Amino acid sequence: MKTRETRIATAELRVVAADGTPTKIAGHAAKFDSLSEDLGGFRERIAPGAFAKSIQSGDIRALWNHDANIVLGRNKAGTLRLSEDSAGLAFEVDAPDTQLVRDMVMAPIARGDVNQCSFGFYTMADKWAKVDGEWIRTLLECELFDVSPVTYPAYPSTDVAVRSLQAAQASAVPPAELWRTDLMRRHLELSQ
Repeated sequence: MKTRETRIATAELRVVAADGTPTKIAGHAAKFDSLSEDLGGFRERIAPGAFAKSIQSGDIRALWNHDANIVLGRNKAGTLRLSEDSAGLAFEVDAPDTQLVRDMVMAPIARGDVNQCSFGFYTMADKWAKVDGEWIRTLLECELFDVSPVTYPAYPSTDVAVRSLQAAQASAVPPAELWRTDLMRRHLELSQ
């Protein structure tokens, strides 16, 4: 069973004007080899090449705030272009020329009010390691399903993250240390 995950990245996001009219949104939806914030007991990094297979064959959308009702572009339609460069997952989208998109998407990005991105994915391959007492998950291959400029860079429910961490810990953590995972899980349940 695949579990949907999203990640927020503080990355470059800009409106690109053509003949003085903003028509494109461009930036990086993810950065390689940069550690995330704490995702509920672990931090994460993305390996170069993690999106390569998916962007060649996937059907990926650009959405506003991960909202499937506000589609900005789609790679299969040619209105979204994705690539991996030295920094990470780069994208450029030809946004629809509608009043809603001009007012609610392009203007806030152009003003700098919205300057972060996110990506939604399924994990196809990852690697876990404990480094300096901290769990680090490295995403090796992801099946990408959307890239999104976002207003608030917040992760979804940590249940998915904790479940992923627990699976790794079950095979790698000595039983004497599993109490930390249980304590963290209880803390997350109480905070929801």
